[in-house]
Amino acid sequence: MIAADAPKPDSILPQVEASRARADALFRLKSAGTWLVVIGLVLVGLWATDNIDTAFIAEWGPFIFGGAGLTILVSVVSIFFATILALIGAMGRLSRNPYLNGVAALYVSLVRGTPLIVQIYFIYLALPQVGIVLPAIPSGIIALSFNYGAYMTEIFRAGIQAVPQGQREAAESLGMPERLVMRRIVLPQALRIVIPAIGNDFVAMLKDSSLVSILAVEELLFRSQLVGRQNFRSLETLLIAAAIYWILTITFSYFQQRLERRMARGDR
Repeated sequence: MIAADAPKPDSILPQVEASRARADALFRLKSAGTWLVVIGLVLVGLWATDNIDTAFIAEWGPFIFGGAGLTILVSVVSIFFATILALIGAMGRLSRNPYLNGVAALYVSLVRGTPLIVQIYFIYLALPQVGIVLPAIPSGIIALSFNYGAYMTEIFRAGIQAVPQGQREAAESLGMPERLVMRRIVLPQALRIVIPAIGNDFVAMLKDSSLVSILAVEELLFRSQLVGRQNFRSLETLLIAAAIYWILTITFSYFQQRLERRMARGDR
């Protein structure tokens, strides 16, 4: 028997949640403080041993940072076309037509079995021998789209297969054609499933976009290498580039996590 003055479970729950929120906030604060201490010690050590020139960083940092816009542009355009290729590839992988299935399977196997840098060189240097000449930026975008599209094909295929078969059968029993079922029933749900994975691939593409620097595309890494070689200060320039890539990754990862939480609330 519960005593009359005992706290009710409904009144305890908000206190438990508030205490848990304070503990989580304190944990994140300590974790962030650890980051700052470690990074600060490394930077102070480099500065104290005269291995880093802060004046040089202040002078050339804005120029290197100017390449971040092109890095983001290449990544956004590439992930857009990669998503289209992945959707087409997933439909081919799920097709009962052996020819379509074979072409899609070959695309995935070929791309996943060769390095991205080889694909970039092939599009930019090898295709001109057969009469296809492309500028550096389109070549980089095509290579990134082609590469990530193959990896995302399997993600889309898994997302489509994750939609309950009963929903498709119920729609077909109502007389809906297969294409309409795919467009109205299956794909909208599959997209909700694969969006977090697309976000992860976009964050990865931000870093892999640095490979287009080998085509003299003036993105972030190319500018840092250019300045570093000209001034024999590669330590400072690569630190700047690494810091910018890191900040971009953290920023887009934050927005991705917020999107995932919003979608999770929508599912509930």
